[in-house]
Amino acid sequence: MNRFKYFIPVVAFLALAVTLWRGLYLNPKELPSVLIDKPMPAFAMNTIDGETVSNTDLPDQIFLLNVWGSYCLPCLVEHPTLMRLSEEGDIPVVGINYKDRDDLALDWLETNGNPFSYSIYDAEGRLGIDLGVYGAPETYLVDANGVIRYRHVAVLDETVWENDFEPAIAELKAETPQ
Repeated sequence: MNRFKYFIPVVAFLALAVTLWRGLYLNPKELPSVLIDKPMPAFAMNTIDGETVSNTDLPDQIFLLNVWGSYCLPCLVEHPTLMRLSEEGDIPVVGINYKDRDDLALDWLETNGNPFSYSIYDAEGRLGIDLGVYGAPETYLVDANGVIRYRHVAVLDETVWENDFEPAIAELKAETPQ
């Protein structure tokens, strides 16, 4: 019976190893969100320009809510897509500058272009916590009533836009009575 106590650490190690190994095969893009089909969390915060904004300032049409940071290399990869969307003007893009410094964020936008109607300055990540943000970049599709309809974790490139967002937007427009 005393011999079995020597196997307890081995069994515990194997259980931990199997759990961690299984975690390697999880898809971070399939992270569940409890906010799908729920309203945007209430907030009253400053933009990176120093203006105060709240839920009442959100667009009254379908829009994108993009979580970004000047430190985020994948955000730079998705930036051309956001710039194109902003220039076409079909869908507003609101930014959340997540856990960043406002001076760095302003410099980043000045250098790379600003696709955002405005960018909420979430230095401490409080709004990000309310949204369930794992990190930048993340993009939410929000309907005209301020209800979150879709969440994408990772870079929003042209392929993701065409395959995921365009069909979701078309579905939302079909649901909305004219």
